Amino acid sequence: MVDVVVDAEIDAVDSVPLRIGYKASAEQFGPVDLASYAVLAETLGFDSVWVSDHVQPWRHRGGHAPASVPLLGFLAARTARVLLGTSVLTPTFRYHPGVLAQEFATLAGLAPGRVALGVGTGEALNEQVMGALPGAREIPGGSWPAFSARLARLVEAVTLMRRLWAGETVTASQPSGQGAESGPVDTPYWPVRDLRLYDPPPAPIPVYVAGGGPKIARVAGRLGDGFIATSGKGRTLYEDQLLPAVAAGLAEHDPARTAGSTPYDRMIELKVSYDPDPARALDNVRFWAPLSLPAEMKHSLGDPAAMEAAADALPLEQVAARWVVTSRPEEVADAAREYVALGFTHLVLHGPGADQERFLRTVAADVLPALRAL
Repeated sequence: MVDVVVDAEIDAVDSVPLRIGYKASAEQFGPVDLASYAVLAETLGFDSVWVSDHVQPWRHRGGHAPASVPLLGFLAARTARVLLGTSVLTPTFRYHPGVLAQEFATLAGLAPGRVALGVGTGEALNEQVMGALPGAREIPGGSWPAFSARLARLVEAVTLMRRLWAGETVTASQPSGQGAESGPVDTPYWPVRDLRLYDPPPAPIPVYVAGGGPKIARVAGRLGDGFIATSGKGRTLYEDQLLPAVAAGLAEHDPARTAGSTPYDRMIELKVSYDPDPARALDNVRFWAPLSLPAEMKHSLGDPAAMEAAADALPLEQVAARWVVTSRPEEVADAAREYVALGFTHLVLHGPGADQERFLRTVAADVLPALRAL
């Protein structure tokens, strides 16, 4: 658990209202159930709903993988208030960023001011299975690209989407010779010619960049409108590496950054296994054992069955260590308070159990009031 930290840098985000969101886990539920949980989250008072984007789940048995974009379209019609986003989508391998720009512009037209795009550099589990996209550089030997290459792709994809959302007609056919460390560049991976959106978004679409290391966190500060982290990795990572890197990126960010006049959002997926029954709270984390695998294994394994086998070999205590496992509402509030003290402004609650309606209703009744008081 993260310790309380009081730092002068936190003063800059004290005035940002704390938002509480719900993580709709596409790896665990089919589209009908997932949509019903998301709608219920709005009814119960959550501020945002974030949908994961997988083409393959973490588990072969009992896993799911509904597509995030059509689900968000459905939710845009069935909700009226919550912010809707992806946490996260990889816009660089199985998706063409030009197509994503069009899709999210359409979503933004259907739900003005309520759509965000959360992006990351990807995992082999979801991307490698599709192979190289037409027009993309071939992956040598079919191997999963190094992080630096994936980060360069991400920067270029976000740059292309932003230009299209701004109403530009874009032609990008030659590599610029720049990489992720050099800032936004023309895209060498997706050659486009005179591409424009005839229905651009009515307002800028916020882009949130997810990451677990300082290099991508700095890019998130420079390029993004928000940063996405996940909980349970120890105070030092957030305090000494991630949040300072975001701050450094913000100091050098592109003045044309989307939604630049709004406060920067530091979002964390707070992994909470809360249930009034302590035994149930502990048992619920079993499904999400893959999250406790080493990062390099999670990013390189491309087969759900192999991922499941590796995860199920972990002891339950190790799996539970990533989560706030409790039957006491005050323990959830205490954990959340510590992340808020570190500077996070948006808490997205991820419950691991199969009965999400029970999770949502008990959290709304027992926990949300305390979180609102933080």
